[in-house]
Amino acid sequence: MARQSLGIQMNTWFEKYMFVLIPLSLVLGVLCSPLLIDHVPLVPWLFGLVTFVMGLGCGWKDIMAAFRRPLLFLIVFVMTHLVAPLLAYGFGAVLFGSDSSYTIGLVLFAVIPLGISSVLWVEMARGAVPIMLALVVVDSLLSPIVVPLSLSLLYEQSIPFDGWAMLLDLLLIIVLPTLAGIVVHEWTRGQAKPRMAPVLLPLSKLAFVGVVMLNAAAIGPFVRTWDTEAFIVFAAVCGLVAAFYALGHVTERLWPPHLSPPQSTLGFASGMRNISLGLVLAMQHFGAETAVAVVLAILIQQPGATIYHALIRRRQRVLAGNLN
Repeated sequence: MARQSLGIQMNTWFEKYMFVLIPLSLVLGVLCSPLLIDHVPLVPWLFGLVTFVMGLGCGWKDIMAAFRRPLLFLIVFVMTHLVAPLLAYGFGAVLFGSDSSYTIGLVLFAVIPLGISSVLWVEMARGAVPIMLALVVVDSLLSPIVVPLSLSLLYEQSIPFDGWAMLLDLLLIIVLPTLAGIVVHEWTRGQAKPRMAPVLLPLSKLAFVGVVMLNAAAIGPFVRTWDTEAFIVFAAVCGLVAAFYALGHVTERLWPPHLSPPQSTLGFASGMRNISLGLVLAMQHFGAETAVAVVLAILIQQPGATIYHALIRRRQRVLAGNLN
């Protein structure tokens, strides 16, 4: 019982300080690059563990719940995989040129699937957690089609890019581990994750940190050559993240009242991405320069979620005060 309690306490601590741990692991990865770079091949395995644990928390019924709300699913899909990549492409084309590696990195950051951490933020904002989890899982399962297709439509043949190789990577590190988690969830009637939570939850957080740290080690030599352009990319990422949250928030405010508004679901769905996956794809298929935007997104996404959550809570308090 004490061991269980310790495991859950560790996981709670990880979740509470993840917004600090991720940037810190990024910095440590760059600084310790000579020591860590030989272990970069472990990244797909660590990421597979993270997605397996995500799948453990979701059953087929949860996935079908997303499809039973087709309007919500369609709007999230359009925001994250049509509007967001076009915004990123526009930002990058104006600042760096359409074929710049920085622009490709911005587009990649925009087009990758929803981030699993969005579920945690939706829970803290008292939003629709089961629906958010279903959206994340479904979006992740569709990523082998959506990510290569989106990049191909925007760039056609203008960048060297093997869509089939990316599809295979996404199948191996996203789809198969997620499906394995769902199968175990169904086989154990949803009991696997609660029973294994004291071990698996903190372990998956450590794996998540490891993914960021090892990928940061891989780009370490390149980071040391950054110039003033990196600050422009950082400003572009900040602008994009803010635009994504604003897009989700405005859409949420326009949501028809009779369709059961999703509260904070659309805001976090639109604003958060699976950045660790983006970092893996950038390093394996495009190179360190393309990974710059994804790396810098790590520094802004969780603080951005913190600010957005604070704004939501403030609005909720104002509304509660008006009702009283």
